[in-house]
Amino acid sequence: MTVNLTAELADARILAVIRGTDTAGAIAAGTALLEEGVRLVEVALTTPDAPRAIEALRAAAPAGSLVGAGTVLTAADVADVVAAGAQFVVTPAVVESIAEAARRGVPVAAGAFTPTEAYTAMRMGASAIKLFPASVGGPAYLKAVRDPFPDIPFVAVGGVGLADVPGYFRAGAIAVGLGGPLVGDAASGGDLAALRERARTYLAAVQESTGS
Repeated sequence: MTVNLTAELADARILAVIRGTDTAGAIAAGTALLEEGVRLVEVALTTPDAPRAIEALRAAAPAGSLVGAGTVLTAADVADVVAAGAQFVVTPAVVESIAEAARRGVPVAAGAFTPTEAYTAMRMGASAIKLFPASVGGPAYLKAVRDPFPDIPFVAVGGVGLADVPGYFRAGAIAVGLGGPLVGDAASGGDLAALRERARTYLAAVQESTGS
């Protein structure tokens, strides 16, 4: 079944980014997030044995949840993560994996920072643009980039703290991507109880900001 990533992001509002130093820790963190109601989880390929973590999270994911792969750079990366069951891919930049994922019918949130990069990535077949690193310019920069491209769906990723969430949604982000501020050290074997509490706090903040 083809995933409409843009619609899923706009509905879920949160994309959790798992980037750890331990495979088991990444699986445990992703499982905890899914159990707390975070519906979109990506596992960065910088995580040891990321494909195995993707496979495990796909097996554990509740109905209505999606598990994807992040830091997907090359055509070979796309092949590896698709084989592991990734339902979407995310890139940190405008790279060859965008066109390859689109060719395979796998939705991709492409990393871009400038208007030129955002436009180029969409032309390559991206479903959405991951504005990264969003914290460099904040919500005001997102709004400025969106103004000439009102039809491009943007996800703000990179240093999005709890207090920043409302501003990004007011600036037009369809979702926020949350790595360190949400996951902390949980994907490297850290405190899962604290992760669950942060997840509940972020989910509540998103609901308050968007009414959804």
